[in-house]
Amino acid sequence: MRTHPEYARHPLALVDTRRQRLYLVKRLHLCGQYPVSTSRYGMGAIKDSYRTPPGIHKVIAKIGEGEPLYRHFKARCPTDKIAEANPYATISGTDAICTRILHLGGLEPRINRGGYHDSEQRCIYIHGTVDEKRIGRLSSIGCIRMKNRDVIEVFNTLQQNSIVYIMPSKN
Repeated sequence: MRTHPEYARHPLALVDTRRQRLYLVKRLHLCGQYPVSTSRYGMGAIKDSYRTPPGIHKVIAKIGEGEPLYRHFKARCPTDKIAEANPYATISGTDAICTRILHLGGLEPRINRGGYHDSEQRCIYIHGTVDEKRIGRLSSIGCIRMKNRDVIEVFNTLQQNSIVYIMPSKN
């Protein structure tokens, strides 16, 4: 955290793409770990690559506080759709974004910030999914998917501007 010391006082998340795990850290202590799913296309930050971007990010927006479990979002806005409380449910066969959204912005120019590498412009999120059976495997199209109850815990722990470090892995 030397490069961004102003963020060190916030809880942070480490995403291990090789192990498909998200680790929550508060004051240098591990306070939670959760299975996730990152991109089935591997790591990368180029626009339209459908890859999960590596590097240091921060939470730029928290969306969905108070919404019910499995609430469906479109363009970061809640819809009237709520999937059945069933980990195998789908919403019209889409890559549904559910329950909570943590919108990420990159902090490293030419890696995940600016130009064709911009995580914020690519709408890279940590979010819930109706496709919980695939959590723990490479299956997203760039975002970090979580089980819905888990994403609520992470949402409630991380703050606006909290660091999210997505650890690079070999593709």
